[in-house]
Amino acid sequence: MDATAPGYADYLTAADLRLLCDAAGLSDRAIAAAAGDPALLEGLLADPRVFEAVFGARDEVVFVSPFLAFGVAVHRAVADLAGMDYLPERSGPRQRIPVFDTPQLRDFLGSAQRRLFLAELLASFTRVASGRYRPAGGRPRARRFSELDPVRLAGLLDVAPEESRPGIYRRLGDVSLFLAGVFPDYSARHALGPIDVSRLLRSARVPPGERDGLSAAPALDLLEYLGARWYRAALATAPVRTARLDVVGDVAGRFHQARRVLNHLTDRYLFGSAGQWFPQLGAS
Repeated sequence: MDATAPGYADYLTAADLRLLCDAAGLSDRAIAAAAGDPALLEGLLADPRVFEAVFGARDEVVFVSPFLAFGVAVHRAVADLAGMDYLPERSGPRQRIPVFDTPQLRDFLGSAQRRLFLAELLASFTRVASGRYRPAGGRPRARRFSELDPVRLAGLLDVAPEESRPGIYRRLGDVSLFLAGVFPDYSARHALGPIDVSRLLRSARVPPGERDGLSAAPALDLLEYLGARWYRAALATAPVRTARLDVVGDVAGRFHQARRVLNHLTDRYLFGSAGQWFPQLGAS
């Protein structure tokens, strides 16, 4: 396992820190210490008492930030997978088959950086950016974009300055992972048409000779393929490599495992309450 990832304190509120310490039975003095101690924060996020305080409350309202809830869920998945031989995988609408890939999923969650990545990803979609832009070529009609619509989001690549494209590629990878991981059934039911698939393959810089074989791929397989390519494009076009961007490149090579972990989190902890955290899909 790699070194504990920094960054949790950048997202946790003062109320989050108090809840973490109160649930674990720590003193007020520990609250200030926790903010500067990534190892302590990770230990608290994995503490069963914290999980119970966040997800087990039934008769009282618990106010926590989305990031704290997702961070706790991600760390709970580590404990879940330690005792599981397989996880169900979608084979069709409301159909599941057992897949014995938990060793690979445990390996994915064995990285502190990847655990933080998943919590950041989920929290980033509790508020979704959208707006309008004008296409190149002097066309007067503005087009809409939304971070939850990969086709519209990819349209920004045609008009964005070069220095902005790595961020767009990164967000395209994020939305692919989010849709395939948190809303897989919706993604399968609302499969993209051939024109939109062609646009997305082109935006992901897929060579023309490889596009025909992908145009009829199942929705989740296509999202995995595109998401990994967009993450790699973000890495390739970024002018400066950072530690956070290196994690993006790492996840690109483990996109399937990341999607499977998110499927588990959604089915176990977020399904039924996902609408409380995320905007409604299909809304524009």
